[in-house]
Amino acid sequence: MSWSGHTLSHIAAASGPWLPSASTSAERVDSLLWFITVLSAFFFVLVVGTMVVFAVKYRRRTPGQKTANIHGNRTVEIVWAAIPAVLLVIIFARGFHDYMDMAVPPGDSIEVRVTGQKWFWSFTYPKLGINSNELVVPVDRPVKLTMSSMDVIHSFYVPAFRLKRDVLPNRYTVMWFNPNQTGTFDIFCAEYCGTGHSVMLGQIKVLSDVEYRKWVDSGGGMSGEGMSSVDFGKQLFTRQGCATCHSVDGSKKTGPSLVGRFGNVESLIGGGTVTVDDNYLRESIMNPGAKVVVGYEPVMPTYAGKLKEEQTNALIDYIKSLGAKP
Repeated sequence: MSWSGHTLSHIAAASGPWLPSASTSAERVDSLLWFITVLSAFFFVLVVGTMVVFAVKYRRRTPGQKTANIHGNRTVEIVWAAIPAVLLVIIFARGFHDYMDMAVPPGDSIEVRVTGQKWFWSFTYPKLGINSNELVVPVDRPVKLTMSSMDVIHSFYVPAFRLKRDVLPNRYTVMWFNPNQTGTFDIFCAEYCGTGHSVMLGQIKVLSDVEYRKWVDSGGGMSGEGMSSVDFGKQLFTRQGCATCHSVDGSKKTGPSLVGRFGNVESLIGGGTVTVDDNYLRESIMNPGAKVVVGYEPVMPTYAGKLKEEQTNALIDYIKSLGAKP
């Protein structure tokens, strides 16, 4: 597992001195952790305290004093071997029970597909037809995550839920949770996955049943109702993770900056040029590897099947609103 300073500081800022316990799995993990911590503290004080008492009581009092001949006590030896063994069995049984409970999702879980890619998370609700870059769930309902990666190994980590699971290419891993309080909780990638690892952040929004139903009815907040096409595109640009790789202030990221890009003639890898117009923007969204601008790697994932027609149009309108270079 790899962390960056940016990621660690983000966790500290989001969590404060104590991490929130926002799921049933967090309650189980914390309960076992506190049991082990208290047990360790008790035996630390007992052993060290006994050592100090014996060191004082049986210290050498006169020069040349010899230690008395001490014989072993089999009863004491059996007791101090049996007690730790019993405690270890208790810890193992408790941990195994909690692990199995956390590994097997309930049959009535809400199903969400999670996709990790450089460098953002995307979430698909197969039964609702919703695609989002935020994981939105109702409180007190089990949620099953079926996760995979489009490129390298990532790791889906939610500190407030005490959950972490590797997300692998070409296979699925499964994780589930049951949130027990409403709020917004951070998602991190806990496996170094490249230059954008530290900014591979996401959020889980836990809503009340009423608010969650409103979110579902609005198409996952991606309908753009009551918004201009440009404003809707700007919202999508952020929520679909475009801002992770493309800047709108002229700075260079993994992908080219989009400010002042529309209408320009760009040189392509492999030769030739292309004019950045509506058709090129659409092709770059749906088939980003077809025409890659010189100076950049073909790492952008496709959004084919993830965006509706009006969403694609809104994104293009937003990029066009950023203007063209003079």
